[in-house]
Amino acid sequence: MSSYDVAVIGSGPGGYVAAIRCAQLGMKTALIEKYSTLGGTCLNVGCIPSKALLDSSHHYEDAVKHFEEHGIEIPGEVKVNLEKMIARKQAVVDQTTGGIDFLMKKNNIDVYNGLGSFKDATHITISGEETTEIEAKNTIIATGSKPSSLPFINIDKERVITSTEALKLKEIPKHLIVIGGGVIGLELGQVYKRLGAEVSVVEFMDRIIPTMDAGLSKELNKVLKKQKFKINASHKVKSVERVGDEVIVKADNKKGQEVEFKGDYCLVSVGRRPYTDGLNAEAAGIKLDDIGRVEVNDHLQTNASNIYAIGDVVKGAMLAHKAEEEGVFVAETLAGQKPHIDYNLIPGVVYTWPEVAAVGKSEEQLKEAGIAYKVGQFPMRALGRSRASTDIDGFVKVLADKSTDEILGVHMVGARAADMIAEAVVAMEYRASAEDISRMSHAHPTFTEAIKEAALAATDDRALHI
Repeated sequence: MSSYDVAVIGSGPGGYVAAIRCAQLGMKTALIEKYSTLGGTCLNVGCIPSKALLDSSHHYEDAVKHFEEHGIEIPGEVKVNLEKMIARKQAVVDQTTGGIDFLMKKNNIDVYNGLGSFKDATHITISGEETTEIEAKNTIIATGSKPSSLPFINIDKERVITSTEALKLKEIPKHLIVIGGGVIGLELGQVYKRLGAEVSVVEFMDRIIPTMDAGLSKELNKVLKKQKFKINASHKVKSVERVGDEVIVKADNKKGQEVEFKGDYCLVSVGRRPYTDGLNAEAAGIKLDDIGRVEVNDHLQTNASNIYAIGDVVKGAMLAHKAEEEGVFVAETLAGQKPHIDYNLIPGVVYTWPEVAAVGKSEEQLKEAGIAYKVGQFPMRALGRSRASTDIDGFVKVLADKSTDEILGVHMVGARAADMIAEAVVAMEYRASAEDISRMSHAHPTFTEAIKEAALAATDDRALHI
């Protein structure tokens, strides 16, 4: 039987990063993955493939709608080859997951393919093509999450689908009904909207992206409606029925009236649930909470002292980069170091176009906490860079403490917001004031000038270009 200092169950961003950091710190490390490729949901059926399709569909939309105004004329009809688009997406996935294989070899990490189940707190049974047992002094659970559904919905994976199936459709839907106006539903909805589908979003809460600052929701809602999305907030779905090639969704609106939606595909994107199936956690004495998450303390340690858990399977935002931070945190804790994670400074991003990004507190959270704050907001359309690229939707909003000027939150909608939010994370990590950012030179012309202008607006209402 092989023995290890650390065994990691699950090879998503949290798991494989934890394994690499453990190996870097001199621990003999094993990585266990039930699927044939490494990378978990994110690399195989999540972050990476969805961004590949978002980029491809964006190119198509530009060619059809925007090239002409740039003086680019394409004779004949611009057509979508969905099969080729999906194949390119898969090539990106294959290249990326292959990169993880390389990293495992480079760091001398033993990879086991099979389902990892606890025999007890220090022994793991791996059921694959053959059954293996290993011994691990410490174990990191990184088993991730799976798409959630509603109890009355039968996901047939053909017409009633999850994000996994939406990444490999054989045809462009005529009318895609999206249940859930969160990150996943809006991103995949935009992919197929660009390719020619009618898209109807049905959201239970009173606004889309309901966990983000209300200002972001309002702006994205306005932009998506301009793109001809049909957004139905405050709608409670009560039935989803497939009749042949048609899907009928019934919901009650905020007045309690029944509304019916008919489409050829229905994407169910109502969140994700922690995944511990087959883990046999009870054999190791590990406690799960009432919604199936592994219970951990502030050190991400379970009630079994040599077993830790990270990522989507524990409390907190289900984000790949949060899982990565936790993987490094546990590895360094096991090595006797004193790492830290500031969960307030883990950014959230929606990869629609325009993109949406935020870090820190929203206005709603600051009001609820009774914290006095200042607001500085700057519209993207006032930037020369935005006008040059015709990406004029959105804004940057800086929230700062009213008395100390410390930045408490940054929220943005706009081109490249996903990349720009890192500036706000760095500033807040070093507890910068709005004035600090306002006095830093930002290259011109760039989208990031909007951050400086919003900081100027928050400092003393002195934005320069509005």
